[in-house]
Amino acid sequence: MRILIVNTSERTGGAAVAAGRLMDALNACGIEARMLVGKKETHRDCVVALGGRLARRWHFLWERLCVFLGLRLSRQRLFEIDLANSGSDITRLPEFKRADVIHLNWINQGMLSLNDIRKILDSGKPVAWTMHDLWPAAGICHYARGCEAFKTGCGHCPLLPGGGSEGDMSHRVWRKKRKIYANRNIHFVTCSRWLEGQARQSGLLAGLRVSSIPNTIDTSVFAPGDMAAARRRTGLPADKRVILFVSHRVTDGRKGMDYFTRALERLVEERPAARKDTVVAILGGESEAVAERLPLDACPLGYVGDDAAIVDIYRSADLYVLPSLEDNLPNTIMEALACGLPCVGFRVGGIPEMIDHAKNGYVAAYKDTDDLARGMAWVLYEADRQALAAECVRKVERCYSQQSVAMRYTEVYNELVAHSNYIKAEPQGRRRQGKPF
Repeated sequence: MRILIVNTSERTGGAAVAAGRLMDALNACGIEARMLVGKKETHRDCVVALGGRLARRWHFLWERLCVFLGLRLSRQRLFEIDLANSGSDITRLPEFKRADVIHLNWINQGMLSLNDIRKILDSGKPVAWTMHDLWPAAGICHYARGCEAFKTGCGHCPLLPGGGSEGDMSHRVWRKKRKIYANRNIHFVTCSRWLEGQARQSGLLAGLRVSSIPNTIDTSVFAPGDMAAARRRTGLPADKRVILFVSHRVTDGRKGMDYFTRALERLVEERPAARKDTVVAILGGESEAVAERLPLDACPLGYVGDDAAIVDIYRSADLYVLPSLEDNLPNTIMEALACGLPCVGFRVGGIPEMIDHAKNGYVAAYKDTDDLARGMAWVLYEADRQALAAECVRKVERCYSQQSVAMRYTEVYNELVAHSNYIKAEPQGRRRQGKPF
């Protein structure tokens, strides 16, 4: 079986990392998988770049311009909205023609338009679509943030000026998606049970197949190691506790830096000695911008793209904190757990599925900075560190191993191919009726 995994970028962003890891897991299990990306960042032969660099740039800029105009010339939510009104037709590519299954992932920001997705479905090839956020099941947003309009048709979008209107762009995109998805051989896969629950409530996916399969990770790369040696390589202090915060862009409000800061202030109030014996390592873009705001000494590490260097950072830390306000199944928590690093986060999204409370970390009440501080203190000062680390590793081996995730996706692919063969065997009249599998 030949699988073509489609994602906007090869390595930039959590969805890209997850898609690449799935490709490796499938190939390791004997399933031929390749990846088609708009932006190629390595020299790997199994990753193919979409041609036409200028055209791809145009697709990206045109969509952003349309969003900008829809926001009445405001940049505030410019990258929180995707219209998929411009993109590239991939159905003529040899990689597409060779594939038995097309596996979509995060395809926004000029990679595929809704018309391109329709062409993929019109080709008759079965499609799996991994949802790394809510966008495939909503109008224009990636996270609902409490809005429930995606269940019935969108409109009155809170991301638009004045709260939008009944027939605003969110409603128009929602309706177009509904027409494209209707009676198609497509299987939506969410990375967390939390997102699966949201997807099943979407009016867009009513009657379509939805299931949940977590992301995977290579435990031969992300694994526990010598903390002292790792700190020598990273330059993090050898004689202090290290609290780690990681985000692709640490100033992203959804990742909860403000809550993290307040929780640290509370921790310092309760444990004044932390000012001298604890530092915060910040991994991600714009880390310098937040370092001075923290009540503890900070070590801004910037953006790091090398896996070996990232592993050393996890191995150097005593605790990983990710106080996201909305998140699916964060790769960073999976990476930390695989390295034996206990985690603390809010009870939101897929985070409670990853952190087993008081076993491999601490799950704090949502937006409760006192409880977040309590969780940090529990891990740093009270819990059995060795027992926590062992539970972290066991969690990853049990739930996120390459073999288990690859086999679950193989079941999805086999079902899609069987359904495709069933449709082809049906008489033309019955085929138009979209008879369920």
